[in-house]
Amino acid sequence: MSRTDRTPHRRRRPALVAGALVGAAALTVSTLGTAGAEEAPRTMQRVDNPYAGAGVYVNPEWSANAAGEPGGSAIADQPTGVWMDRTAAIAGNQGAGREMGLADHLDEAVVQAQGHDDFVFQVVIYNLPGRDCAALSSSGELGPEELDRYKTEYIDAIADILSDPAYADLRIVTVIEIDSLPNLITNVGSRPTATPLCNQMLANGNYVKGVGYALATLGDIDNVYNYVDAGHHGWLGWDDNFGPAAQLFYQAANAEGASPSDVAGFISNTSNFSALKEDHFSIGDTVNGTPVRQSSWIDWNQYTDELTFAQALRTQLVQLGFPSNIGMLIDTSRNGWGGPNRPTGPGPQTNVNAYVDGGRYDQRHHLGNWCNQAGAGLGERPVASPAAGIDAYVWMKPPGESDGSSREIPNDEGKGFDRMCDPTYGGNAQNGFNPSGALPDAPVSGHWFPAQFQQLLANAHPPVN
Repeated sequence: MSRTDRTPHRRRRPALVAGALVGAAALTVSTLGTAGAEEAPRTMQRVDNPYAGAGVYVNPEWSANAAGEPGGSAIADQPTGVWMDRTAAIAGNQGAGREMGLADHLDEAVVQAQGHDDFVFQVVIYNLPGRDCAALSSSGELGPEELDRYKTEYIDAIADILSDPAYADLRIVTVIEIDSLPNLITNVGSRPTATPLCNQMLANGNYVKGVGYALATLGDIDNVYNYVDAGHHGWLGWDDNFGPAAQLFYQAANAEGASPSDVAGFISNTSNFSALKEDHFSIGDTVNGTPVRQSSWIDWNQYTDELTFAQALRTQLVQLGFPSNIGMLIDTSRNGWGGPNRPTGPGPQTNVNAYVDGGRYDQRHHLGNWCNQAGAGLGERPVASPAAGIDAYVWMKPPGESDGSSREIPNDEGKGFDRMCDPTYGGNAQNGFNPSGALPDAPVSGHWFPAQFQQLLANAHPPVN
C-alpha cells in the first residue's frame, strides 16, 4: 500500500499556535465543540519534549517476566520499549514470550493512559534490509536488497496502525533502526572492522533510504515523535567518526521524502552498557603529564561517558541543520555498573591506565563489548528532562532480554550466532581482541534471560530497594 493510498487515514499535523508552548512541558489541548452528547476528538499540539509531564507505557509482557523473578517486582512497573524486530511482531503471536502485537500494545496503552493528561508509548523500529551488518546475533529477516518489502510490508503496516484515530491522544515515540547508520561509519571501507555486508549496505544506500522512509512515513502522523539511533560514545566518540556520523544522520533525514523536521531527536546507548557519567576522571585530566585520552580504555576518544557525548552530539546536529529543539534520549537500562566492584574514587596516579581503570564505573574489558555483559547493572530509572538537552533517560532495551545466544541455537527469527556473545571468545578487531565479557547460557536475542535479569538487579545503581 502506498503512502498516497493511506492519506485518508492520516491527520494533518496542526500548526503551532504562537505562545502555546511554554518550555518543554507545555501541551495545548483544544476541544472542538460537541455534537449532541458526543465530544469531538482532541487536537494535540506538538511539544518539544514528549516525555515532559507524561506517563509512560509499561509493557505487561515484560512486566510479568520481571515480576516473576525474585525481587523483580520492585522494578516491574518501569516503562520499557516495545520492539518491532520483524514483520511478525506487528501482528503478534510470534513466540519468544511476546504474544501481543502492536495494536494490542497500543490498546493497552490507551487503558494505562486513563488518569494521565499525557501519555507516551515507546516502540522500536528495527527491521532494515541487511540489518545489523557488523554482527550476527540480531541479523534480520530481510535481505540487503529488499528495501521495497521493508517499506510496504513493515513500515507502511506500522504506520497504518499508529495512525488509527483510536491512538490519537498518545504521544508515540519511535526509535528508528538501532545500530544501522553508525555501522556505515565504523564498519566500512578498508577499516579493520569493516564487513562485506556493511560495505554492501553503504554501496546500495538502503540503510539511508530505509531510515529516511521511516522518518518520512511515520513523521506524517501527528502524534509520532521520531528518535534516530546514534550509537554511543564508545562507537562514535572519536573525531574521525563523530563529524561524519552527524553528517550521515543529516543525509538520512533528507532521504526518501524525509526532512529534519521529521526528527524529534536522537537516542544513544540503546541496548548498550556505556556509563552514563564517569565521576572519577574527565577528558581533560592528566597523570604525570600524560592525558587520560592516551589511556588504553579511552584510546584517544573525545568523551568518557554517554551524557557528555549525547550533549555534544546534539549541539553538532543542530549546527548541521536539525531543529534547535531536538532532544536526546539515553538508554540507561543496563549501564548502572553498581555492586561491590563499583569504584568509590579515582584510581592511583602511578600511571594513566591505573588512574582510569581504577576509577571507571564501566567494568567491560573493552568499550566495543556489547553482548550480555557480565557485571552490568540497571542504571538510572526512566525520568524526563534529567539534564540539559536530554529529553529523558529511558529503558528502551527491556532489562533481562538477551542480546544474543552464547552458542548456536536454531531459530525461525533470522537471528544468527555471534562469537561476541560467546563467553569463551577472545575477541576481534572490533573490540581490540579482548575477551567478549559475555554471560554464559544466553538464549537468542530478545528472549528472556533470567540470569542476566538477576545480575542487573543485584548490580543496579542507583540500587533497587
